[in-house]
Amino acid sequence: MAWAPAYATATELKAFVRIDDTVDDAEIGLALEGASRVIDKATDRQFGVLAAAEARVYVPEWNSNRCAYVARIDDLMTTTDLVVTVSSAVVAADSRALLPLNAAENGRPWAKLVTDSATPGTIATGYQATVDVTAIWGWTAVPDTIKEMTLLQASRFLARREAPFGVAGSPDAGSEMRLLAKADPDVALMATAYRRDWPRL
Repeated sequence: MAWAPAYATATELKAFVRIDDTVDDAEIGLALEGASRVIDKATDRQFGVLAAAEARVYVPEWNSNRCAYVARIDDLMTTTDLVVTVSSAVVAADSRALLPLNAAENGRPWAKLVTDSATPGTIATGYQATVDVTAIWGWTAVPDTIKEMTLLQASRFLARREAPFGVAGSPDAGSEMRLLAKADPDVALMATAYRRDWPRL
């Protein structure tokens, strides 16, 4: 899996919308990509994973209750190749922690990094304070709910080509529906369980 991939396959979408030929394969691929990016926007995160560890920089804040620095980090689900560096000094495993504590047991990613106040090379206060983290960022598997959201939204995109003016169904049959420029209502509802709130800097 890659960073920000399509969250369902063409085979899965074809089964979902009952398509058994290859005529629409190009459109199906576009619909899956578009639906996946809608989900990224709705949840303010992505559900792929990097193929290798990558270094990223974060701004920590001093937490007086914990007496430690806390940085909001990108989603992380594995500690393989995890390296935390403060002021060019590597932070020992017993001087840092990932939060929420039970994220792994709940099938969720860690989203915060706590570094002990005794960390070598104390992080400076203010906006310029940074902590360097190298890790394999992302989700190790796409959640089933995210896959379902992708199929719902992608099927809506596929139906859109039959409604060039944004109206699907038949007014005579009483099935007329306007396809508004927003995520499918069920997709928006399911997104609430996965939405991430990032801090304003």
